[in-house]
Parts: sequence; structure tokens; C-alpha cells
Amino acid sequence: MKVLIVTFSGTGNTKKIAEAYRSALIARGAEADCLYLPLQEEPDYGAYDLIGIGYPIHGFNAPANVLAFAKSLPNFADGKRAFIFKSSGEPVRMSDVSSLKLIRILKKKGVSVLNEYQYVMPYNIIFRHTDAEAYRMWETAQRLVPADCAEILAGKPRRVKRMFLGGFLAWVLRIEHWGARFNGKRYRVNDRCIHCNKCVKNCPAHNIWVSDKGDFRFGKECLMCMRCSFLCPADAIKIGFFGGWKVNGAYSFAKPENDAPVQKNGHEKYCAKAYERYYAEAEKRIAAYEKAN
Repeated sequence: MKVLIVTFSGTGNTKKIAEAYRSALIARGAEADCLYLPLQEEPDYGAYDLIGIGYPIHGFNAPANVLAFAKSLPNFADGKRAFIFKSSGEPVRMSDVSSLKLIRILKKKGVSVLNEYQYVMPYNIIFRHTDAEAYRMWETAQRLVPADCAEILAGKPRRVKRMFLGGFLAWVLRIEHWGARFNGKRYRVNDRCIHCNKCVKNCPAHNIWVSDKGDFRFGKECLMCMRCSFLCPADAIKIGFFGGWKVNGAYSFAKPENDAPVQKNGHEKYCAKAYERYYAEAEKRIAAYEKAN
């Protein structure tokens, strides 16, 4: 079995999941390659038995560039099997509809999505999760991925349940794609900037450049992936209308020391039941996998 994993990752969370998939697939005897959007060159899709597509959920939808990638795929006359994995800061049921548009596009290309998985990873916008929360999220994902890869390779489908009117709500919320472009033009760089040009070099949409006068300019192709502001070493980027939601600085994902003080971020009750459900369901799936293996 040869697997191609194509992923878009804004600030690294979904990339970590993709790399965990690659390792788990190889551990089970498959060949696996990881590519990241934007692609540097077109792969030979015919050389792969299975395609995996990974993305961070944007406004309860796949990001615009992920949909564009799906539309750019060739038509597979003999069909192609695929799986989807996605990351999000909260495990709410609404996230289950985020792949509907993507699945429809893939179906027209002859690609059948038989498996779909979601992993909770810490926010890069809205608010900052604590170090302990980030560690638990990543530790849970690392234990879940091998179980999910076993299902995929065994040809055991896993489809998520769709909430009532979820497809309509997802369609409405795809305004986020337009909104990202509108808001992205309003990004600004403040006087804390150290002119490292990291934002220019790393923007996946090539939406940031420096003018002849040395000013940073932001165009109309923004995805609001938050890579520029989240990874800015000087915390120098203003994110338009969403300044109150800005999160800056990579998570360590390290296990907190036993004697480390308990951190709080003021959002302890946020989606509390959804997190409890996610972790309970994850532990159940992990236990079943470990028992069978």
C-alpha cells in the first residue's frame, strides 16, 4: 500500500498530525509520503493507492486553498480511495460538516472518501490554550492516529454523523473565505517589527511583500491561517478586525512538570462538555485498538 498525504497547515498543528500519520502508516508496513500546500510540484497521483488530505478547520469548513487543490486534481477514471483528517481548537459537532464541500469536489474527480477524522489541537486564534491543555491534546492525537491508520489500511470506513442543517450552516459560514481576504488586507505591522521578513517568506498565499519604501503590504489572498502573526518573533502583526483574538507564539507541547503551577486562561468553561466527550471517545477508541494489538 502506497499512501500520499497532502496537507495544509497554518501554524504547524496539522503538519504534526500529518507526520504522525506518516510514521503510523510506515509502522504498519505501508509506504507513505507527505506533501504540503502550496505544492512545489505536481506528484504522480497514479503511483499511490490511497490519498490522505489534512487541513485545519476554518469557519467550520476546509480552507479555500484546500478546496482549490481538490478542484485541481485530475479525474480518476478508475476511482481513487481517500481519507480526510482535520484539526480544530474545539471538538464541537458543527466541525463534523467541515468536509462536506471537499467531499463533493473529490467525488466529481472520482475520489471516494471512506474515512474522516478530527483531532483537537490548540488554538492559534481566539485564545491561547494552556501548556497542560496543549500537551494533552497532542498526546491524545499521537495515541489516536495509529488506531485510525489501522482502520484506514484495513479498509474499515469511518464517517462522521452530520448534524441537522449542518450543511446549510457550513454553506453560510463559507463567507469566511471572503472574509479572510477582506480582513487580511487590513493586517498591519507595528513598530515592534524587527524586519526579519519571516512573515513574507512563510506566507502560504504569498500575500505579504515589502514595498520599495520598505513598508509591509498585505494583499487580497489572505487565508487567515495566522502563520504570520502567530509565529512573528516580535509579536508585531495586527490582524485586522480580530485583534482581540490574536494568539502569538508557538506551543511547546512538552509535558508539564509535576510541580508546575496550574495555569489558567480564563476559558476553563469554554466547550467543557465537548472536550469531555472528545477525550472520553478518544480513550475508548484507543483502548479498543490497544486491546486488539
